[in-house]
Amino acid sequence: MKNITVSVDDDTYHRARVFAAEKKTSLSALVKYFLFTLTEGESDFDRLLRQENELRASLKARGLAFRAGDRLNRDQVHDRNALR
Repeated sequence: MKNITVSVDDDTYHRARVFAAEKKTSLSALVKYFLFTLTEGESDFDRLLRQENELRASLKARGLAFRAGDRLNRDQVHDRNALR
């Protein structure tokens, strides 16, 4: 287990100590619980990765998977007549 040092102003420290005493716990336990609840959910990266994988699976199921071989060559990208 790692120890951390946090600097807060005196008023915040005293209010937090009173809050911890009212809850019959320590200030350290409160901070630990706060950090745990802050980090227990899915991270933005994990959420985006999950959504990407779900989208790719959905497209693949419909026969619309992306492949490097499906890329347009330079002439196809700049073919203005294809856009009309």
